[in-house]
Amino acid sequence: MSKQTYKVCFCFRRRFKLAATEAPPPIKSLFEQYSDSNGIMTVENFHRFLVDVQKQAGASVEDAQAIMNSTAHIFHRKGFNLETFFKYLFGDSNPALEDRKVHHDMNAPISHYFIFTGHNSYLTGNQLSSDCSDVPIVQALERGVRVIELDIWPNSNKDDVIVLHGRTLTTPVELIKCFRSIKAHAFNASEYPVVITLEDHLTTDLQAKVAKMVTETFGEMLFTPDAGSLAEFPSPESLKRRIIISTKPPKEYLKSEESKAGGMGSQREKNSAAEAWGGEIPRFNSRITADFKEDLEEEHEEEDLQDDHCAPEYRNLIAIHAGKGKGGLDDWLKVDPDKVRRLSLSEQELENAAKTHGPQIVRFTQRNILRVYPKGIRFDSSNYNPLIGWMHGAQMVAFNMQGYGRSLWVMQGMFKANGGCGYVKKPEILMNNEAIFDPRASLPVKITLKVTVYMGEGWYYDFKHTHFDAYSPPDFYTRVGIAGVPADTIMKRTKAIEDNWIPAWNEQFEFPLSVPELAILRIEVHEYDMSEKDDFGGQTCLPISELRKGIRAVPLYSQKGDKYKSVKLLMHFDFVLSV
Repeated sequence: MSKQTYKVCFCFRRRFKLAATEAPPPIKSLFEQYSDSNGIMTVENFHRFLVDVQKQAGASVEDAQAIMNSTAHIFHRKGFNLETFFKYLFGDSNPALEDRKVHHDMNAPISHYFIFTGHNSYLTGNQLSSDCSDVPIVQALERGVRVIELDIWPNSNKDDVIVLHGRTLTTPVELIKCFRSIKAHAFNASEYPVVITLEDHLTTDLQAKVAKMVTETFGEMLFTPDAGSLAEFPSPESLKRRIIISTKPPKEYLKSEESKAGGMGSQREKNSAAEAWGGEIPRFNSRITADFKEDLEEEHEEEDLQDDHCAPEYRNLIAIHAGKGKGGLDDWLKVDPDKVRRLSLSEQELENAAKTHGPQIVRFTQRNILRVYPKGIRFDSSNYNPLIGWMHGAQMVAFNMQGYGRSLWVMQGMFKANGGCGYVKKPEILMNNEAIFDPRASLPVKITLKVTVYMGEGWYYDFKHTHFDAYSPPDFYTRVGIAGVPADTIMKRTKAIEDNWIPAWNEQFEFPLSVPELAILRIEVHEYDMSEKDDFGGQTCLPISELRKGIRAVPLYSQKGDKYKSVKLLMHFDFVLSV
């Protein structure tokens, strides 16, 4: 690649020189610092580089030699030259995150973990008219999602069970087909348990039919508690390769169908496409909204299981019981020392409840499970800020996985942690029952993250040459920031580098963090367009808790979360503890 020509009008052509990928000046300076007079970095000097710059204190000379052997050309086995050193830095053996293996303690109750959770997992698109299918369920499981939600309804003949989004134009899929797909794909991405949450709209006889389906499909994979209610949740380790059933209380099939259908119109009027790919993640709203009472009325669906509305064989399958019970927030958040349960709140309910009951919510989630789900007006299958749930200890922050957008990127970033197994141990600040964490409290800075964005490459190979600009090479810039508690949330950006497929920014940013345990590093690349909306050039989100110090290669992903073949950034990360 030396020159590139762009056609302008009919007879005029613009020609641009295409530079080869080479190490930026800061990398060249580092190489000179750790190489000898012959321009070779010996294994001993490379080992010193790993310890001093990459902060890999446990690395041995043998480790350094192994990296060299896997990276360097055969003629440079005695050491790195600049080219092979740069190849190592930008290579797959130098990732930004810790080794992708499960390394959290997996023996605590599952209430001690954030769990990768889907919402309306069977929908292929929007919430009103898309198809219902087992395909998005399979896709979610293959990405590591551990909680699958199914809305189950009687079919038109009232003699079988289907999955669909009730009172909409969505087309149904057979429940048994969903169950069989879950069984086939549940543990391909992770061995840790899959929870099936059932939104039950069935009559008692159809509940019995579902119970038979579940037991025949999953067999010994199914976890059923010995007693009716658990005194404490079991651990993910003890539930490896097991299927767990959790459900809201059964409701009478035709109950309030007309009133809910009638309420749909007013919600539709309020709906705005909350998040296209360019929509920024909404901040935590400290103002009590006028819709709070309406949300409570429309979404207050959970009540205690009633014997006269539940088939006993169906009840016996439920391992995680769900229910709000009677009363208001104080009653919902009561902690029973003798049994644990699951509570579901919409994003709006949680956001408003947090204004007056933040520490109580955190205390509740230390033993019990809190599930948060998108409010009903998100007809476009958009999502909300997941930190609203996580900073209150919510284990199941349920997301529409079939869409894309910045909120979903942050969700995917969180669950890159702990080997991508779908379970991330909650930080100690959320589990301390002596000093309950208050998400609204102003806290001092614990640590400062320093990020240097050196350069990027790969767009020339992964995109058409006129994808970003029909008349010239792209003008890339990078956005870097934090998704975290409100005090830590911020975005910054580099300058745009004009007409260059291999931009070198060499810019440094600092991010003071008060709650680094919950912080996610956000990275996006865009192409500046003077006359139109800037083009998307890649993104990734990385959990701060597992970020490796030093100079690292950072692969970028598409809007839908698929990894690009070639596009990556070269970055440097460091942490400075506050005194």
